[in-house]
Amino acid sequence: MSIPKQPAVTPPPNRVRYNDWRQLRVAPLAEFVPVLPVSVVIPYYQTPAETLARTLAALERQTYPRSLFEVVVVDDGSEPPLTLPATPLDAKLVRQARRGFGLARARNAGVRAASHDILLFLDSDILVEDDWMATHARWHHAACDAVTMGAYADVAMDGIDASTVRQHPGALRDLLAKRPTDQRLNEGQLIRTNELTSPTDDPFSVMLGGNFGFGRAFYWAVGGHDESFARWGMEEIELGYRATVGGALMVPVKEAFAWHQGRMDRARRKLNDRNLRLQRAKVAHLIAFDGIRGEPAGRIFTVPQHVVTIAAGNGSTDDLLKSVARILADRVHDLIVRIELDAHGRDDLDQERRIWLQEMFGPDPRVCLASAASALDDFPASPFHIALPAPVAATDLVFRLRQKLGDAVVATATSADGSGVSIARAWALNRARRSGESVDQFGDARTFPIEALKLGKAITAQRRRGFNPTEPVGYPTKWQRLFNRARGIRDLREFWFFAKWLAMLARKAAKARWLGSATLASRVGGRQRAAK
Repeated sequence: MSIPKQPAVTPPPNRVRYNDWRQLRVAPLAEFVPVLPVSVVIPYYQTPAETLARTLAALERQTYPRSLFEVVVVDDGSEPPLTLPATPLDAKLVRQARRGFGLARARNAGVRAASHDILLFLDSDILVEDDWMATHARWHHAACDAVTMGAYADVAMDGIDASTVRQHPGALRDLLAKRPTDQRLNEGQLIRTNELTSPTDDPFSVMLGGNFGFGRAFYWAVGGHDESFARWGMEEIELGYRATVGGALMVPVKEAFAWHQGRMDRARRKLNDRNLRLQRAKVAHLIAFDGIRGEPAGRIFTVPQHVVTIAAGNGSTDDLLKSVARILADRVHDLIVRIELDAHGRDDLDQERRIWLQEMFGPDPRVCLASAASALDDFPASPFHIALPAPVAATDLVFRLRQKLGDAVVATATSADGSGVSIARAWALNRARRSGESVDQFGDARTFPIEALKLGKAITAQRRRGFNPTEPVGYPTKWQRLFNRARGIRDLREFWFFAKWLAMLARKAAKARWLGSATLASRVGGRQRAAK
């Protein structure tokens, strides 16, 4: 895969705490002056010619200077092959052979053919508002690792052609105002997290395919689209997950609004639901997040959630064996043990010990031997990294470190001699590496004595109560989250989101009670009918 050259001038990486995108200095839309050019990547397959013509007509209306953007349309093996509709835009057509559903391949091909360093992804059946490009691009002028996520609604397009879109004097929303629409937006996630500004590990969950933006260098740094996706659904969620772990600033840009041409009928919805069920099985291996994996106890996944790195050059072989055995028996099962043979590039191991390690751990799928200096390079999509400078034979070490971490970005257990163990979120480590800042610049850092990791009464009591593997490890209870959220209110806007969040929780609780009562009544009625 050839990766295009880096831009001559690149915006700096973001340096905000957590994902609070409000901290990034971005010009208001009315004052924004575009400087950097944009490439719009549009994958295409068998879309009606008039649909694509309307999409291009909407791009002709952009307030962004036409000299500063191009359009790259990638035809995924359509029959007959696509001929681009007439357009004054700087547009190029790329073709690729059809090998099944090729959306991910088409987007990667479009990026490789693109000339510019701000990438906006648009589907071939999406109409954008006039300021769509500027609304996305201003964030990419401010940070090279911003990922912008737009919104759109489904709308019927009967009776509207490309010339109508092109010549309409007002905003497209005025043209479509009286038509029935179906909004696509994960409003519940946005309310729960103050529009992703509160600490959360899943900002990628609000990412919609067909309306999002990346910087080109960062797009390739996280690997681009995974071309193994061979059916519809969740390829952009998986890309957003890798971007999140890679330290992206995930920005929900609701103002970057677009219109999907056509409402979804029952047959298409049924097909999409079927594909999503299959895709969830696939992405459970690729997205190391509790809300997607469900109950991971005893499972081995392609992307482990926790990477525990032990420096093999320190400590005896017996200590190393005990440490690995205890970690593999941890209450948290979703992990891999990474034994670092050469810490920091030094050859710390003699040949005999190296052979012993290969023979002892080489065949074990939950243990890997590595010589790289950074676990981030070996496991770039794993969200939690634990570093043990020497073997530590502690019970439930990973579980207790996650408890200590909570929603902080790094937690370190130190001993009297200055050594210790640490756990950190990968996104903060990646931001620190990219920006040159320390990890604790990106969120809370916690330090505690290493003695606190010993099995104590609190852990014993928790074990007696039982451990639910479906609950996210290390996170506060519902009441603690409620208290923390209320304590963090700083202005009227955050109070409004807090009130909406409480209302949403109340609606969910009422619905759950109603469904429970209805189910119970149904069961009782069934038993009574059976008894008769």
